[in-house]
Order: sequence, then structure tokens, then C-alpha cells
Amino acid sequence: MAAAEAGVVSSSSLKPDTAPVPESAGMAAATAATSSAMAAAAAVASRSGSEARVSKPALATKLLSLSGVFAVHKPKGPTSAELLNRLKEKLLAEAGMPSPEWTKRKKQTLKIGHGGTLDSAARGVLVVGIGRGTKLLTSMLSGSKRYIATGELGKATDTLDSTGKVTEEKPYDKITQEDIEGILQKFTGNIMQVPPLYSALKKDGQRLSTLMKRGEVVEAKPARPVTVYSLSLQKFQPPFFTLDVECGGGFYIRSLVSDIGKELSSCANVLELTRTKQGPFTLEEHALPEDRWTIDDIAQSLEQCSSLLPAEMALKKSKPEESSEQVLSCEYITLSEIKGEDDVIKTF
Repeated sequence: MAAAEAGVVSSSSLKPDTAPVPESAGMAAATAATSSAMAAAAAVASRSGSEARVSKPALATKLLSLSGVFAVHKPKGPTSAELLNRLKEKLLAEAGMPSPEWTKRKKQTLKIGHGGTLDSAARGVLVVGIGRGTKLLTSMLSGSKRYIATGELGKATDTLDSTGKVTEEKPYDKITQEDIEGILQKFTGNIMQVPPLYSALKKDGQRLSTLMKRGEVVEAKPARPVTVYSLSLQKFQPPFFTLDVECGGGFYIRSLVSDIGKELSSCANVLELTRTKQGPFTLEEHALPEDRWTIDDIAQSLEQCSSLLPAEMALKKSKPEESSEQVLSCEYITLSEIKGEDDVIKTF
């Protein structure tokens, strides 16, 4: 008891002016504080929700105002068209478009397309046009491209790459690095090339690759003029060889590797293919990876990439932005296709 009393006295002596608070009063104070905190949190949540509702229209306005050309990094797997759809869907989702409430408003169209098909098994730079930038994509098809390609000697396939069915096998053990380097000059400069049957080229409005997959008989397209600006052997480790190729529009790396195999009295197909450059856009410096497919990142990329284009290709200044009421009326995405001689430009 003495110890207890001494403890109470000591505590009391430290707070001489503090009156004891009844238990019921303490609970009331705690309840009031909790209610106040909940009200404050609700107010913050309300403001946050309002800000979110405002931010979507702002993002939609910004998305529909984007215009120009930029580059993305295409991984192995999806086709160029599938990748473009994925990009479009990510941008629309970020902007909250389209939503049912917009069906009551005036329709707008988001245009987005790519300038130069990459095989599904290939990776690398894919140039994309958005808004009025889609009008610049034709020039991307005819411009120069650079690739790193790894070929495999001794095997030929129906697609001319590793995704196809093996159609022929030949020995390659006597082929040397000097043999390969000695024939590369034959494939440099202005040459004639027969495009592969599995390609984006068309017959009667349908892709040759589509017809081939159906089992239809397809005749090879005639050889056509193409240009190879530079061609060098980077590595040779039989049966694999790696090439660095810079070429013009309409050129097929798969046909090149196949022709090299034939020239060496063997056969070959493409094992790996990476497009490292298209026009002024390089894989390392300009191609946006998928985690940067955001409206803000693309806006920044468009601004940076505008300086890469020749003056004659630069877009004229855009008109002042329309009001958000008009811009937010994107109800649908249009799809059209501009037929090119060797590639496909898609506009969504």
C-alpha cells in the first residue's frame, strides 16, 4: 500500500494542475476525434474522386491532340498489327476512352498506324504515327533500315525462318568464314530479290502468308530491285552466322539469308532478327518499351523525335485545341489500310 500510494503521489506531483478525466468523457472525446478524422478522409476522397473525373477528360484531350511520329520497341511474338492494337488499347484505357457517356457527343477519331511491318518472330524498332503523323508513314517505308540477323546454315524452311516447317537439309561443315565474307559483295548495292511467299505482299487483296496458311497454291512474286547499303559478317560459329545489314524499303532479310545459303551450296534460314534502326529512329535511343506507353511519355517522345525528321517532313503547326466537350466525344476507332507495295501501313 505504501508503495502504491507513493507512486500515486509522485504521479500527481508531476501534473499538479491536471484534473482527472472521467472514463465516459474520454470515450466521447475519442469518438469525436474518430468522427472528425473520418469526415476529413471522406472530404479528401471526395476531392480525389473529383480530381480523377477531371483528369480523364484532360488526358483524353491530350491524347487526341497528339500528332507526329515516334518509335516503340516491338518484342518477339506479336505481329506489328497486334502490337499496335495493344498500344492503342493502353492509351485509350489511360484516357478512359471510350465510355458510354460519350456516345451522346460528337464523334472524334483517334488515328494511329505503323510504318513498316516487322515479322512476329522479329524484334526491334517499329515506327508509329499518331494523329496527322500517320501521313508521314509512307516515307518511313522507303527509308533505310538496319538489322542484326542470325542465320542457321544447313536448314531451309517454308517461311525462311525458324518458325516454319523444315523443307530441306544440306551439309554445311565445309563452309568457312572466308567463304561467307567472299560472297557478301554479291548481295550489296542495287540487286534483284525474290520476296518470300510468307509475306505481307498481296494477291487479289489478300496477304500471301494468309493464302499459304490456308494451303492454297501461291506463285512466287517476280524478282524486284532492292538496295543494300552495307552488309557485313559479325560472327560465324557454325552453323550460325550473324549479319549486320543496312537496306532500303522492300528488302527481305529472310530472302537474303536464304539466298546466301544457296550461294554457299547449302541452305539457310533466319534464327533471330532485330531491327536496330529505321530512318532516324534507333532501338537504343528512341524506341519506347511497353512500360513507357503512356500519354505523357509519348508526348515527350514526339517532341524529341520531331527534330530527327527532315524539314520537309515536319508537321505544320496544329490548329488551337478544340474544347474538351468536342474532343471527349471519341466513340469509336476507325480502321483502314493503305496498300503498300511491300509493307502495310495501318491506321486505327
